[in-house]
Amino acid sequence: MSCKILIADDEPNILISLEFLMKREGFDVSVARDGVEALSAIREQRPELVLLDVMMPGKTGFEVCQEVRADDALRGVRILMLTAKGRDTDVAKGLALGADAYMTKPFSTRELVQKVRDMLAAAA
Repeated sequence: MSCKILIADDEPNILISLEFLMKREGFDVSVARDGVEALSAIREQRPELVLLDVMMPGKTGFEVCQEVRADDALRGVRILMLTAKGRDTDVAKGLALGADAYMTKPFSTRELVQKVRDMLAAAA
């Protein structure tokens, strides 16, 4: 059985690229285009991992992360925040709100795939 991954990003080109990459790696992928849609999809689908953009309409990735972490039923969901906001304060905020890891854009697809595999292996 392949792991379920939700990709939440409001930038269509990034969404399409990440969806293609993760499907090629054998993951079961779904997508969300804003924070509200992401939160709804997380609650309905219970993905093992969420690739979560920080700057999205509706709810930010920070808000989505905070709500997921506040919900005991979603405790097992891993969150990898992806963002162009790479300042130390942004990284610290994401991790403080409960993100399991943080990667700044632009990132290497090879590094991203390895990080996803490492996070899923650690969760298993």
